[in-house]
Amino acid sequence: MSQRIQFTAHGGPEVLQLVEYHAAEPGPDEVCVANRAIGLNFIDTYLRSGLYAPPSLPSGLGTEGAGVIEAVGSAVSRFKVGERVAYATGPLGAYSELHVLPADKLVKLPDSISFEQAAAVMLKGLTAQYLLRQTFALQGGETILFHAAAGGVGSLACQWAKALGVKLIGVVSSAAKAEYALALGAWVCINSSQEDVVQRVLELTDGKKCPVVYDSVGKDSWETSLNCVAPRGLLVSFGNASGPVSGVNLGILAQKGSLYVTRPTLASYADSPEHLQAMADELFAMLDSGQVRVEIGQRFALRDAAAAQQALSSRQTTGSSILLP
Repeated sequence: MSQRIQFTAHGGPEVLQLVEYHAAEPGPDEVCVANRAIGLNFIDTYLRSGLYAPPSLPSGLGTEGAGVIEAVGSAVSRFKVGERVAYATGPLGAYSELHVLPADKLVKLPDSISFEQAAAVMLKGLTAQYLLRQTFALQGGETILFHAAAGGVGSLACQWAKALGVKLIGVVSSAAKAEYALALGAWVCINSSQEDVVQRVLELTDGKKCPVVYDSVGKDSWETSLNCVAPRGLLVSFGNASGPVSGVNLGILAQKGSLYVTRPTLASYADSPEHLQAMADELFAMLDSGQVRVEIGQRFALRDAAAAQQALSSRQTTGSSILLP
C-alpha cells in the first residue's frame, strides 16, 4: 500500500484527503515513478475548487514531480527501473508516493539536478523555455516586455533573458516585486500600480516599443500589451490571471502595425518525447550553469497538502513550493 492525496468533491483545501491505495501496475507504455519530490502549482487549486474539471471524481491531484522509476511497462524501452526522472505534464496524480503515467511524459534527470530542484522548476521552467527560445526565439540584444515578472515563470524569464543578453522590462504590481525582479536580472521594472506602462515602454525604447510582449495576466492587460508591441511584433498571451481575453477585434492588429498574436501552450511545444527531452535538457543546462536558479521557499509533507494549498492561495509563499512524500 502507498499513500496519495485525493478529493471526492470540489471545495476548499479541506476536501483534500490522504488515503492509502494500491498503485496500478503500469500498462505496456507506462511507468511507475516513486516520487521523491512533487511540484505545487496554482492550477492544482483550480482543479480542486472546480474551476477546472478533472476527468472524474474521486480524483488525484498534481502533474509535476521527480523521482525514481519503480516499474516499467512491457513496451517501454527508453527507461529502466532505477533511473532518475522528472515530469510536468500530467496526468493527474502526482500528489502521491507512487505515480503511474505514460513513459512519453517523462524526461531523464541528470545527477546534477536534485529531485527537489526538478519538482520545483519543471512546469515553470519548460514554460520559460518555449516562450523565450521557441515562441519568439530571442537572439540577444532585444528589449522585451514581460508581465508578472516577479511570478513563477517571470522570475525564471528574468534570469534567462539576462543570460541571453536580452533587456527584459518587467511589469510588476509593487515596489517589493520590482526589487525582486531586478535582483534576478530584469533590466528595468515598471510598477503598474503607480506608473503608466505604455508611456514608460515608449520612454525606455525611444518610441520603438518591443518586438515581443509576454502577457500572462490576460483581460486586464490586453490593451496595454497591444500598445507596447512594435509594428509587425508579436504579443504572446500565455495566461489569464485576470480573466480570459474575449471579443478580440482583428482589425486592431492592423491599426497598431500589422501585429501578430499567439496563445501558446506547453503541450503544443512538448508534443513528442524528443521535443520534451530537448526542452528539459536546455533547462537543466541553464540550472547547471548557475545562470538560472530556482528558489524553493517552502517544503511541505505530502500529508500537509491542504495547508500547502492554503498557503499558496493566500499569497503566503515565496518562490516555489514542493511536497515531500
